[in-house]
Amino acid sequence: MKKHTKKLTFLFSFLIGSTTLAVLFIFCYMELALPNVEQLKDAHMQVPLRILAADQQLIAEYGEKRRIPVAYEHIPPRLIQAILATEDKRFFEHDGIDVLGLLRAAAVYAVTHHKSQGGSTITMQVARNFFLTRHKTFSRKFNEILLAIKIDRAFSKQKILSLYINKIYLGSRAYGFQAAAQVYYGKKLSELNLAQLAMLAGLPKAPSSHNPLANPVAALKRRNHVLMRLVDAKEITLPEAQAAMKQAVTATYHGTDNQVHAPYVADMVRQQLLKQYGKRIYTDGFTVTTTIQPKKQQAANRSVTESLLAYTQRHGYRGPLTNLGQPSDGIISLWLVALKQFPMVSPLIPAAVITLDDKTASLLLRDGRYVTLTWPQVAWARPALRDGYVGKAPETMFDVLHVGDVIMVRQLANQQWQLSQKPLIQGALVALHPDSGAIVALVGGFNFSQSHYNRVTQASRQAGSAFKPFLYSAGLAKGLTLATIVNDAPIVIEDPTAEKLWRPHNDDHKFNGPTRLRQGLIKSTNLISIRILRRIGLNYARNYIRRFGYSDEQLPVGLSMALGSGTQTPLQLASGYATLANTGYSVKPYIIDKVTDKNQQVLLTKPKPEEEKQRVISPQVAYLMTSAMRTVIQEGTGRKARILNRHDLAGKTGTTNDQRDAWFAGFNQQIVTVCWAGLDNMKSIHEYGSQAALPMWIDFMHAALRGQAETPLPVPADMVMVRINKHSGEATDDTGKDSMFEVFRKQYAPKAIAHQKSADVSAQNSNDNAGATLF
Repeated sequence: MKKHTKKLTFLFSFLIGSTTLAVLFIFCYMELALPNVEQLKDAHMQVPLRILAADQQLIAEYGEKRRIPVAYEHIPPRLIQAILATEDKRFFEHDGIDVLGLLRAAAVYAVTHHKSQGGSTITMQVARNFFLTRHKTFSRKFNEILLAIKIDRAFSKQKILSLYINKIYLGSRAYGFQAAAQVYYGKKLSELNLAQLAMLAGLPKAPSSHNPLANPVAALKRRNHVLMRLVDAKEITLPEAQAAMKQAVTATYHGTDNQVHAPYVADMVRQQLLKQYGKRIYTDGFTVTTTIQPKKQQAANRSVTESLLAYTQRHGYRGPLTNLGQPSDGIISLWLVALKQFPMVSPLIPAAVITLDDKTASLLLRDGRYVTLTWPQVAWARPALRDGYVGKAPETMFDVLHVGDVIMVRQLANQQWQLSQKPLIQGALVALHPDSGAIVALVGGFNFSQSHYNRVTQASRQAGSAFKPFLYSAGLAKGLTLATIVNDAPIVIEDPTAEKLWRPHNDDHKFNGPTRLRQGLIKSTNLISIRILRRIGLNYARNYIRRFGYSDEQLPVGLSMALGSGTQTPLQLASGYATLANTGYSVKPYIIDKVTDKNQQVLLTKPKPEEEKQRVISPQVAYLMTSAMRTVIQEGTGRKARILNRHDLAGKTGTTNDQRDAWFAGFNQQIVTVCWAGLDNMKSIHEYGSQAALPMWIDFMHAALRGQAETPLPVPADMVMVRINKHSGEATDDTGKDSMFEVFRKQYAPKAIAHQKSADVSAQNSNDNAGATLF
């Protein structure tokens, strides 16, 4: 018996020892196979890309996960109490695992054979969220336990809690409690009350089934459970919990709160960063501060929208989108379904005509509201005929609308509704600071959701007469003056780039005879531009105009260059005009002021002025061109801008062949703004730059310059004022109506007659006769 007992004891001891060794071996093997928890020191939280305006207002956010990291010291203590009371009440006591919790989970499994309770501590959840999957398996649970022990040894409890609070998924794309506070309540964590904090604290267990948006009844029950756990933990009193329980569920979905509407800016910045840094921009917490000024951006949005809608009204009504037939009982609900098929194109809303009489129409909007359309807001709708020309003006509602028509309407500032339609024409506006090149406003089209094509940076179009200031600058640099006489007369040219003789003409098909250069620019005379180019030489002109940022490919090797037949984007044209506005320095437009990562490390900053800025034309030439372009606004093709009642604005219209492109580009010393209108398919818009683009520019500049004093034009050295004869351009002592003052570079000024002296420009500010309001 003793012999058998010894054998059994030995066998039992061997089995115990072998099992222990095996367990230790498995433990050591799995321990070695586990990830290094030291990675959590620099834990990678997927934080979306945020793009901000210059004043830190949000323009856009890009990223699959919405996360707003919050430091431990900024976490509300009441939230920490609620999380611990609900998820892990012995968190500050255990070593990463709660043995009692694990035993309880094992007992439940033994009875139900379901892994309904995991016994997970907060530390175990951190291990799972950072290193493991969510699949409920025993091997994962074992790894989770081992990792939790390692994490608890390596980090403080505060660090572990911070990782948990910032990492955990809480439903509705919200990762972390700060993001959840924004998604469900539109607030920061520090702004939430007890009931709201308890609601969030109840989400980790089941963020989908306890989601207050998807299942408010279950969410309310879970919130109240959290409140009672706080009572049990003696963190709050029962009356406090009862008061919180009486509060209704106030959670509603709060999308990304874009405070500045600038989608073309956001996409432009996103693409630039994607090219430079790759896809990590969506996860690494990049924050971009742009140069966009919100008030100017808002003005740009409005100017482009209103200008294009005004254009589409001038060119007639194209008719309804479809007709839904006659309304009847029960059909309205079907109409709502049908209206949902027509997208909103802000600010336009689809609507269906329900009833109609001579002067009013009742409408059902896409969102279910009923509104009334009155005759004054429909009277514009003459039928649009071929090529943009319109038909006979309507007399009653019946001439325009029919019951069942699906139309587009918009709400005006006076709250009335107006018949409208999506413009076929597109537009673009860019405004920048002439000294630095910082872009302060940018709109790349009528509606970003309908077309992501950014016409400010991507649409390379002919500039027409808006290009002429660069050619005139080349002429002035070579010795021409604003008083130089050029013959505005018919011309026939054998151009080597053309297959036949070229007979250019002015837009009005009129000829003005001998004309001063200033007048040639004021009237935007094509034949004078061509003769200037012939006089100074094509090669010289092309070399000089490159100084404004043009490449050889953009400058035609032919006389058509004088008429702006080369192509450029609105942004490039704005850059060239900035050189004139800032007295002759080249500038490189930019929109990104600073880029930081999630650790606030600066990755990219704006260009340094001393590195980017260099003089490319003389201040005297810039002064003369600015003076002439100010006269364009006071007397020439830009004279509609006189409504702004400013004398410091300079600009130029531009219209290309067959009226395919309409431009207005203008500036003062504070801002350069370029506006463009045209069709993406390059067809004619049947309007000039002064009709389609100038109103957009005026509307924007009115807002952009509000409250800003006029800026006098600084006079460079070696400039003189001479009284000249308007017709000959020569110096005169006649003070009659045929004379005027003109400004010259001293070496090119006409010789004064014996008893007349030329005067320094800075000593005079004459308003005599035409062309004298120069400064």
